[in-house]
Amino acid sequence: MPPGAGGGRGGGPVSWDAVINFDDYSRLLPLVTNSLWAAAALGLVGGLVGVLVAARDMAFAVHGISELSFAGAAAALLVGVDVVLGSVVGSLLAAVLIGVLGVRARDRNSIIGVLMPFGLGLGVLFLALYPGRSANKFGLLTGQVVAVDDPRLITMLATSAVVLAVLAVVWRPLLFASVDPDGAAARGVPVRGLSLVFMVVLGLSVAMAVQVVGALLVLSLLITPAAAATRVSASPLWVPVLSVAFAVTSAVGGILLALGGTVPISPYVTTISFAIYVVCRLLGARRGRRGWTRRRPAAGSSTPGATPGAAAGGPSGLTGAPV
Repeated sequence: MPPGAGGGRGGGPVSWDAVINFDDYSRLLPLVTNSLWAAAALGLVGGLVGVLVAARDMAFAVHGISELSFAGAAAALLVGVDVVLGSVVGSLLAAVLIGVLGVRARDRNSIIGVLMPFGLGLGVLFLALYPGRSANKFGLLTGQVVAVDDPRLITMLATSAVVLAVLAVVWRPLLFASVDPDGAAARGVPVRGLSLVFMVVLGLSVAMAVQVVGALLVLSLLITPAAAATRVSASPLWVPVLSVAFAVTSAVGGILLALGGTVPISPYVTTISFAIYVVCRLLGARRGRRGWTRRRPAAGSSTPGATPGAAAGGPSGLTGAPV
């Protein structure tokens, strides 16, 4: 049975060897080289995108997009085309719908609430119709440690390169618009256009994450690392760096641990990610850090949303206001 495909489901008590067993580790490690590269790329992209998600308070959107990504991947599996392509199409469709129809937060949450059960229902339907191996079905939900072949790795690396290139171009104004949208709009930043760009980037990132950790646990790589980083730092430089480090550690570490067990990869990834968050939260509590939020217009301010960062012309002056 391939590592991460399942196991330890017999009638007797569960053995710890089903969770951690490194007897064949050296023999199995070369089999997951592609997965390790994919996880590292996902950690880099997810860590950066997660910072913007945290600043925009859009964790719910990540979960909604992942359900449509799951439906797209399941449809691709059913008709016999590339699962990554199906996942990307589903993610982008959800991201564009949320970005266009959910301009206001209240509308956005309603749209996400409608899309989530629809996407999950479609995905379940497609998997029920799929006649192939059950491991392929299960992997779409919880990830598979050996699921990344050469063509899929190339696709994921190319997607990562596109996302990173876009972020490199728009990072400064996008971070400004994420933390202080009113101040950014007052400075002439195209907030609406950047929001749509961000939703497309988020859709691509979710599609990548589904390939590694499955649709159900995408939040562990796109939300938790950034949430942990904002607990220990308010610097617009160090928060992305820490978020990327935490995401890469969770993804790569999860695969390395999953290689020694017979359960899916996602429990290992989520455990590492959660442990990092708990440690950062405890450290942040000692330092009085409570995370990022969007700035609100100050009472009596002559310019709505005006901040020291706006005066500086960008997010360099925005230090992630504690709440």
